[in-house]
Amino acid sequence: MEMKYGEKEIREFDINKEENFWPNAHEKNYIIDIELPEFMAKCPRSGYPDFATIKLQYTPNKKVIELKALKIYINTFMFREVSHENSINEIFDTLYAKLEPKWMKVIGDFKPRGNVHTVIEIDSSKF
Repeated sequence: MEMKYGEKEIREFDINKEENFWPNAHEKNYIIDIELPEFMAKCPRSGYPDFATIKLQYTPNKKVIELKALKIYINTFMFREVSHENSINEIFDTLYAKLEPKWMKVIGDFKPRGNVHTVIEIDSSKF
C-alpha cells in the first residue's frame, strides 16, 4: 500500500533543516504563544495512543520557527512510542537548541487516561 502524501511528509520530516527557521526581524522582547491541540504519541508500555495539547511560548532571539514546520515536527511523534515526560523533554530540548531563544516554555497537557491527568511543564527561566 502506498503511503499518503501527508504521512510521507511527516515520516521524512527533518527539524534540523534551516528552512524550518526564519530570522527574527525584531530586536525588542516579545512572546510568541503557540498551541498545538492534536499531539499524539504511543505509550511505550501499552502501545495505546496518548493525546495532548502542546503549548509553546518563547521570546525569540535571532530565529523563529516556521509554523508549518512546527506542526509537522509535532506530528512526527504520532508514529513513536514515547512517554509523556520524554516527549515533552525532547520537544523542549530540540526547539531550545535550534531557536536559542531568550526564554522558552513548553507545556504538555495530556488527556486523562485511566483516570490520570498529566501536565508536564518545562520553563527555561527555572534552570
